[in-house]
Amino acid sequence: MQRIHDIYRPAEERKTDWREVERSLSDEELKEQTSRCMNCGQPFCHAYGCPLGNLVPDQNRAVAQGDWKRAYDLLTVNSDFPEFTSRICPALCEASCVHGLDEEAVMIRQSEKRIIETAFERGWVVPRPPERENGKSAAVIGAGPAGLSAAVTLRRRGWAVTVYERRAQIGGLLRYGIPCFKLDKALIDRRRKILESEGIKFVTDCEVGRDVSAEWLEKEHDAVVVAIGTPAARDLKIPGRELEGIHLALELLEGQNRFLTGELPEPPISAKGRDVLVIGGGDTGSDCVGTAIRHGAKSVTQIEIMPKPPEERDASTPWPLWPYMLRTSSSHKEGCIRRWNLNSLRFVGDGRVAGVEVETVKWEFSPEGRPAKFAAVPGTKETIKADLVLLAMGFTGVPADLPLVAQLGLKETPRTALLPDPARNIFCVGDCASGASLVVRALASGKALPLD
Repeated sequence: MQRIHDIYRPAEERKTDWREVERSLSDEELKEQTSRCMNCGQPFCHAYGCPLGNLVPDQNRAVAQGDWKRAYDLLTVNSDFPEFTSRICPALCEASCVHGLDEEAVMIRQSEKRIIETAFERGWVVPRPPERENGKSAAVIGAGPAGLSAAVTLRRRGWAVTVYERRAQIGGLLRYGIPCFKLDKALIDRRRKILESEGIKFVTDCEVGRDVSAEWLEKEHDAVVVAIGTPAARDLKIPGRELEGIHLALELLEGQNRFLTGELPEPPISAKGRDVLVIGGGDTGSDCVGTAIRHGAKSVTQIEIMPKPPEERDASTPWPLWPYMLRTSSSHKEGCIRRWNLNSLRFVGDGRVAGVEVETVKWEFSPEGRPAKFAAVPGTKETIKADLVLLAMGFTGVPADLPLVAQLGLKETPRTALLPDPARNIFCVGDCASGASLVVRALASGKALPLD
């Protein structure tokens, strides 16, 4: 039996709306797909691939047998938010699936999605308050994936938990960064109701360090958990950066999400009728591509300084490692020009950006087969036409001048990740502790809090 590749709604349909791009696979399709999991002798997906340690073979066996309740019970042994990971996780588990050695990996992510949605439909997802209170309280700063995971973990251990969030709604980048066409924000609201029923309190529109002091939180609570992500985006400080029409990726993505969920009367940035250039080849860049297409952009081009990855798993990342290879998102399939090996030199324009001067680069590879350093190729300069430029080059860490960092007296690593102070019961989880990474790793970080 072959893996199903047709997992999206038709491109001509989906790019005209903001609904989730994936189609719903039927129960029968998933029973057939998960039956492929039954021939595995050693489940690397569980032991190596998944940061949460999900019991993948066991839950897949339950799906294959049509026992959705048991599948749900098994899934939620280690996963508190499967409705999020099943939509936006790149599926590290699938990269380490034993079937990937000689054919195609089992459809683990889609199985997880159907399990959790079936559980919601049938009323199995109910609040799970602690069996007893331990008399201690904790403040969690940040309501993104790591903060929510930490809050659930502490609450189930009997802690009284209050989550402080500087934005109007909880979710962090789940709400304000990831487009609605990948993750419907109603799912976050649905989960919030459950968390509140478990006794978790949320204080929104409250920035710790400004609206309330971090010192006050430390005095009021027995423990403080910092889960603020990596708010500093990597900018591109080249000549012409001051021109109008050049934005960090999250300015577009956050504004669009806030508009769609009623926080803003209109999107602050529109790509309608514009030649859009996205600089940066990762997931955030892909999200900008899909958003610009839905705005009605005249054209969308995405460029990357790195070389084009190989079509298949590269020898430098053998199974069960996460493969170095070309990835094409649903947004790319909706209409986008992709180019690699281009270094941006300067923005050009008169008042508003009109293009970006770029130059082709040639890469040298390390002995392990990965890109190591590059040099410009003489005579290859060109200008790419663009009157809207979106910078999607990742995040650099936590700004050292952030008030809460100074107020808590936290130290930083050379790469501006925060260091905890366990002697004072101050802990850091998620991206602010490790650097920008995946949602599933942030969730795993929140679950690993060393607090009883």
